[in-house]
Parts: sequence; structure tokens; C-alpha cells
Amino acid sequence: MRDIKVVATSPSFSKNPKLQNKIYKLFPNAKLNLDGKRFYKDELINFIKDADGVIVGLEPIDSEVLDSCPNLKIISKYGVGLNNIDLDECKRRDIAIGWTGGVNRLSIAEMALGFMLMFSRNLFITANQLKKGVWNKSGGFELSRKTIGIIGVGFIGKELIRLLKPFGCKILVNDIINQDEYYSKEGLIEVSKKELFKKSDIVTIHTPHNEITENMVTLDILKSMKPSSYILNTARGGIINEKDLKYALQNKIIAGAGIDAYIEEPPTDKEFIELPNLICTPHIGGNSKEAVEAMGISAIGHLKDFFNR
Repeated sequence: MRDIKVVATSPSFSKNPKLQNKIYKLFPNAKLNLDGKRFYKDELINFIKDADGVIVGLEPIDSEVLDSCPNLKIISKYGVGLNNIDLDECKRRDIAIGWTGGVNRLSIAEMALGFMLMFSRNLFITANQLKKGVWNKSGGFELSRKTIGIIGVGFIGKELIRLLKPFGCKILVNDIINQDEYYSKEGLIEVSKKELFKKSDIVTIHTPHNEITENMVTLDILKSMKPSSYILNTARGGIINEKDLKYALQNKIIAGAGIDAYIEEPPTDKEFIELPNLICTPHIGGNSKEAVEAMGISAIGHLKDFFNR
């Protein structure tokens, strides 16, 4: 019987010494992306084509990729979002999916809270100005007791709500799932998206990217927000229309935005990412040291269980 071939595509997984040691103990011939390569489709196919099991991060796994992997039996997700994997095609081919929800919830929730504090106390803008010799004493406003709108009250949304408790914020929530008992227990106010955008000082998005949330935030939505408000997206690119957001930031329709995920990664619109009222990070919300290890251990665990190692 031939050896089980396991491949990991994610650079952050592949370069982590703790995860390297763990996967090599279980699968000594595992192939990792040690060069930190961001694969084009043909490169991805070539890298994983002989695999029995694969650990993927954000790499798109569609029918063309699956057609080129005749031995593939399981895809184990390094991370939480499954929108990059064609689940219907996997089901049709009887390819198992290894996934654990919410494994990086604290990492992303802390980033969202960090964005809020950076904007509210004017830390981001004044720090960048000081590097250019501008002494701006504008200290912003206190986050405490402000109105925060949270769209998507799943693992990450709930974790953020927990972190916001000491600030005494008024929290508006919107989700497609009925969670009346939880909302009542936590003192949250369920509202429509329209009301949430209109009334919030900061809106933060924690939904999947799918046909429902694609371009959920357009220029009309941004115009409905207060000129002093901020919007955050630490979820997935495509939920906020980037061209509309760029226009809104350029024209002071809203005060600022914090973005960690983009339609194109890395983004190439230099004019957009250099906007002074945009905090833009390279999709690192779920990449704290602790989250990387937790996501990696979870992904390895799914392969271990599947192949009875």
C-alpha cells in the first residue's frame, strides 16, 4: 500500500515550526508550502494534484482544481471560511471536508476592537501624521458608550460583544438567524440593516461572503451612515463594494474604514490603500500566533481522524 500523500498550501501553516513538527510526526512525507508561494491556479494544481489529503487556507478549490486531483479524499480547512471551496463539487465527488467553526474567533475579534480604538482615539491618523512632521493634537473620542453595529452574530460577533462589555457601548445587531434569547441576555438591540447603518458610530461586519452578502455595502448604504461614522470589514473581500468605499472615503461621506480582506489579494489599487482615512491590513485578522496554531492543529486533527493516524 502506498504512503498517504498530504499537502499543505497555506504559507503561514507551512512555516510554523510547531505545526511542521506535528504534521511530520503523523505524515512524514507531507509536502508543505515552505517557500510561502501564493499560487496561481495552474501552480496550485501542480502542487496538490497527487494528494490524498490537503490542508488549504484561502486558495480557491473549484471543479477544475478537483478534476486534477483524482486521489483526493479530504480537504481540511486551515481557517474558518469555506467560501473558497466548492462544497457541492466536493460532495458530488465524495470528498470529505474537515472544518471547525470559530477556531480563530478571538484573534479576529481583537483586531476589530483594535480598529475601533485606533479610529476613536485618532491613533492611526495622528501617528502617520507625526511621522511626516505634523503635530496634530486631536485626540478623537472615547469608544465607551458609543453605538456599535454588528452585522453577523456568530462565533466572532459574539466574541467581539464579550470584549466590548467593559466599554458600556450600545450594541445594535443584525443576523439572519433568530437569536432572541442571546440578544435579551446580553442586552443587545436587534435592528434592520438599514437602521443599523443609520444609527451606528462604528459598523463591523462578521458574515460569510456569499450570494446574499456580495456587495452588501454599496455607496447608497455608505451615504445612509453618519458622516462621523466608521465601517470595518475583517470578514471577506466582496462584502463591501471597494470602488464605492473608495469614493466614500475620498469624499468624506464617512469618516473612515478598517479593511482586512479584499476582492483581490494583495490589492493593487494603490490609490485606495494609501487613503489617509483607511486602515488596511494584509488579511491578518485570524493570524495571531495563538490562532495560527489553533487553526493548524485543528486542520491536522481532521486529517489524523480521517486517515486513522
